[in-house]
Formats: sequence, C-alpha cells, structure tokens
Amino acid sequence: MVYDLVAIGNPVYDVIFTPYIQTDGRVLSGCSTNACLAAAKLGMKNVALIGSIGKDYYSRFLNDLDKYGIKSPKIKISQETGGFKLVYPTVGDRTLEVLGVAGKITAEDVPEECLDARYILIGPILQEVDLHLVRFLKENTKAKIFLDPQGLVRKIGFQNRVLYDSRKETMKEIVSLVDFVKPNEHEAVVITETDDPAASVKILSEWGAPVAIVTLAERGSIVLSEGEIAKIPPYETIAPDPTGAGDVYAGSFIYEHSRTGEVLASCLFASAGASIMVEHTGPDFPMTDQKVRRRLAVIKQ
Repeated sequence: MVYDLVAIGNPVYDVIFTPYIQTDGRVLSGCSTNACLAAAKLGMKNVALIGSIGKDYYSRFLNDLDKYGIKSPKIKISQETGGFKLVYPTVGDRTLEVLGVAGKITAEDVPEECLDARYILIGPILQEVDLHLVRFLKENTKAKIFLDPQGLVRKIGFQNRVLYDSRKETMKEIVSLVDFVKPNEHEAVVITETDDPAASVKILSEWGAPVAIVTLAERGSIVLSEGEIAKIPPYETIAPDPTGAGDVYAGSFIYEHSRTGEVLASCLFASAGASIMVEHTGPDFPMTDQKVRRRLAVIKQ
C-alpha cells in the first residue's frame, strides 16, 4: 500500500475556551491530527499519522483514528499525553498553557513504507520534531514535504505558558528542505522577523521553499509560488472556535494539490476548507469535498 499522506507530529487532547464555547473535558486536536482528519474527510483513502501519546489516552486515540479512517503505522506510548489549555479572549491573541508533553519523534519512528508516501506533512505541536528528522526525510523520500512550523517555534515558559523562539538558523535549513511551508501570521513574524506577510513569504522563498504560504485568519492567506505573490480571500463566516483552522488548511491544500498539482487552486480550496473548521470544535467537523467546493464557488465570485 502506498500512503497518500503521512503526517508526522504528536496528537493532543486540548481544553478550549472561547467567548462562544467551552469544551467538556479534553478534545482531540493537533496540527498533524487535524490535517489528517481534513484529508480523510475529503476523500483521501490512505492517510496515516505518526506520533506519541500517553497511556491515559492511547486506547481512546486509536479508537478515534479508526473512527475517522486514519491509519496508525507507528504510534508510540509516551509518559504523558500532549495537550494545551487554549484561551481566546474577546480581544487579543490566544494563550496556550501546556497540559502535557509527549515524546520525541525520530527517524527510527518512521516505518520504511511511510517513506513511499505521495505527501509527508511535518506538523509538530511542541518541539517533538527536529532538524535531524527533516534531513532524514529529505534524503530518504521522494514525497512532497509540507511543513507547518508551529511546533518548531514554541517553547514552555513561566507557568507552562507557550512562548515563541525563532531558532532562525535552524529554521532556515529546515525550510530549505521542504516543498511547502505554511506558518500563520504570528509564527511568520517570529520566524522571519517582519510583520509584513508579503515580505515573510519572500523570505521563506529565499530560504529555499518553492511554495511559501502565510495564513491570516479571517483575512485569508497569502502565497508565493514561482516568483509570484497572490492574496487568497477567505470564506466569510462566524468563527466560534478558530482552533485547528490552519491545520485543516494544510490538509485541504494537500488533498487538492494531490488532485490538480496547482498551488493557487489548492490555496483557494484550503481557504474554503478552513472555514468549516472554525464553525465547529473538535474532530467532528462536517467536512466533505462537495461542501468545500460550494464554499469555494462563493470565494471565486
């Protein structure tokens, strides 16, 4: 079996507070997890996740993967399950408090059959992936590699709050090894040291990524591909919970790019897909190819 998508990054079970919702306990999330969920819901047949999780959530997690049609070629048991308490104020940036940290992911954790995948998504949530793993993937796979760098720039600060560190030289090399890179606006500022998204995608391109995307929440996204910058409009909607929107953008982009090979078309599709996620909380967001294409038609008007 050839995997269409292999996502590498630890799953998390989060607690989420927004002005509109509050979760009842912890809910499944995570960059790689949400991307897999999106791709599988859209119709990708062979979607797999590699990561670590604690014994407390191990059985529940395997049941969740089976429920959503995601394969688990290598799930390691860690001392604890990763997770965050996310609080979104009425005004201002969200805060993330670390509830747990799962184990690292190394080259030894990537089964050989996963290296034959069509796409590999690197989507860490808190430093579980490093430069050595990215180098290994670059040297051992012909897959197109998509990087969501959120977990590479996070660190644990005072009272378990998440802080951000650019790790600039390491990030420059990692970006040079991938085909697509997609930070959000805040992460792009940290990584590229500019608050201009257009300048950020240029810098990421100069570092070696053929396609650089910066997502801009309710303002859409911006992409640089083949030397041209394009602004991708959003699908306008109410967002009771923006958690995971960028992850779903990544999974939706990979799904559409696997079909068309077209970057701008895939970004537009991803923008429509992300709009579904922000209307819901947790893994049960009702995404289908047909529903995303209806929203895509609105964006294109």
